[in-house]
Order: sequence, then structure tokens, then C-alpha cells
Amino acid sequence: MCGRQALTLPHDAMSQMFGATLANDLPNLPNYNICPTNQICAVTSSDGARHVSAMRWGFIPHWYAKPDGGPLLINARSETIATKPAFGEAARQRRCLIPATGFYEWTKDEEGNRLPWYIHAADGGPISFAGVWQRWEREGQSFTTCAIVTTLANEKMATLHARQPVTIAPDQYGLWLGEEGHGAATLMKAAPPEQLDFFRVDRAVNSNRAAGPELIEPI
Repeated sequence: MCGRQALTLPHDAMSQMFGATLANDLPNLPNYNICPTNQICAVTSSDGARHVSAMRWGFIPHWYAKPDGGPLLINARSETIATKPAFGEAARQRRCLIPATGFYEWTKDEEGNRLPWYIHAADGGPISFAGVWQRWEREGQSFTTCAIVTTLANEKMATLHARQPVTIAPDQYGLWLGEEGHGAATLMKAAPPEQLDFFRVDRAVNSNRAAGPELIEPI
């Protein structure tokens, strides 16, 4: 599961990281509390070039009559992505990378209070989530939308949640983006436990209106 994330990389840093050109409508950064339906940055590859563009986080299948015409699809399960009607074609033809600095998960204490945790790369670097995207158009409205691919959590992450986002290493970018032929399905697995760390953060992030770097400060 991934239901909230943070991205602090400047746009130029993302361009260098992915060797990609930047669209002129990218969301403002840094953002320490990216929520579903927000515009996020996503990397795609076409005609021999990579591009960083804005997408709505929340995949809209082509048959939805309106943007909220069905469940909000922010994640796609790796085990069923190839066979689900919503995601099958995108998994084959429209894969993307979603850069992040980290993401949040929640546990509960004995009183049932939601306790947020911030998960980040152990080496302090950025993370690239595996994603799929879809262009939705209907009656003059159009959105480019995406979902993050998730898989069963490794033993470390499972202490927080049963699932975790699929992360793509830099030497795997080309394969996931379709630049290196077939085989992207082999990447849809949990990162080794040593690649991600996490710590508790303030419950302020429980609100989707919260903002600021203090949201990712450990407590």
C-alpha cells in the first residue's frame, strides 16, 4: 500500500536523475504531504526520449463516465496487474516511474490511534516507484492519471503494512520504461529489507491539509 508520499527533489534534479526533459506544468516542490488525486511527477519514455510530466495520482479507467465514477485506484497489485481490466493494457504499454523522497504508512496503538511512519531509502537518496498510467477523456474533460504498483511486503516492511510499493533501481529504469524489450514483470517484487528504513513522525501528517518539512522529522 502507498497512500501518501513526499517529494523534495527540485525539478532540475529529477531531469538529471532520469536523463529526461521537463514539462512546463509540473507541480510545485517540495511537497511533504502528497495525497491521492494530487498532481504528481511521473517519468515516461517515448520516441527514444524520457519526459517528466504531471499526472493525477489516481488511475481512471477508460470506461469511467466521470473521474469519480468508480473506486479511487491509487495502487495496482503486482500479482494481478496483468489480468485486471483496469490495468492490463497499461501494464503492457504505459509504464512510468514516480519519483519520491519517501512515503508514509500507519500503525495503531492500543487505543486505536493512527501512528504515522515515514519510510525512506536507507542511503538517503530518492526512490523511484513503479507506476502505470492512463489518459482519460470524456465530454471535454481530460486527465493523465497514474497508479503505483505494490507487492507483498518484505519481512521488515511487514511490521508496518502487508504491502509495499515496488521500487525500481536506476539500472532498471530502461527495462521498466519499455526501452529494453520485455521482462518488466521480473521487477515487480519487494526491495531487499536493507534498502528501506523508517521512523515515527508526528501525527500532524494524519491530516491531508498538513504541510512543511516538520512532517518528515523523526520523533
